[in-house]
This record gives sequence, C-alpha cells and structure tokens, in this order.
Amino acid sequence: MLKEFRKFIMRGNVLDLAVAVIIGAAFGAIVKSFVNDILMPPIGLLLGKVDFSNLFIDLSGEGYTTLAAAQEAGAATINYGVFLNTVINFLIVAFAVFLVLKAAERAQKKEAEAAPPPPPPEPSAEEKLLAEIRDLLREKR
Repeated sequence: MLKEFRKFIMRGNVLDLAVAVIIGAAFGAIVKSFVNDILMPPIGLLLGKVDFSNLFIDLSGEGYTTLAAAQEAGAATINYGVFLNTVINFLIVAFAVFLVLKAAERAQKKEAEAAPPPPPPEPSAEEKLLAEIRDLLREKR
C-alpha cells in the first residue's frame, strides 16, 4: 500500500498541482499586500483620507472609533471595508489568471501553427490486402 501511495504522489499531475497551489498561495499574499499597501491608500486619499480596512458598522451601538477597538471589546461589527479589500484582491487575482491563460492559449496556438501536420496513418493489414486484391482483379481484365 505504501508503494502505491508513493507511486500516486510521484505522478506528474499531483506534483504539478502541488506546485501550483504553493505558487498560488504566494501570489495571493503578493496581491493582498499590493491591494492593502499600495492600491488602497491612494484611493482612500482621493476619497477623503478614508482607510478602507477601518470601515465598519458597529452593531453594538457603543460608537467605537476604530475597527481594532471594536474587535478588542468583542463588539459585533460588519466589516465592509475589509470585505471591499477582499473583493479587490479577488478581482486582481482573477484578472492575472485571465492574462496568464490568454498568454498560454496564444503560445499553444502559435506552437500548433508552427508544427508540421502529422503524416497520414499507415494502412492496416486488411486495407493492404484489399488493395492487392483490387490490383489483381484489374490485371485480369
């Protein structure tokens, strides 16, 4: 059973998937940092010095000034600013994946156009025999 498991793990598809998941997680962290640290601060500045990660609705009615203070007190909040950042993260990742897939599709198309067409398949034994019979019948006429 251990040999079967090792054989399964060493298959190309499983290793490719593992590499893709690891790279995807790293890419997600990069995009999250890009959105939170580079993209959202200028947008917040343009919209009147708004910190999107600190936008929330306090359901407790206590009037907390920051999300951190409300969370520290254990107040129920709706964190729509954090949600907005997450949506922007998703859109950037989805667009990046779209661009990668388009580039791969273009590369495959170019590769297919550059490759010579495959040679026609060799006739089967029956087809060869039938051709010989046909040729013999022609000769008899």
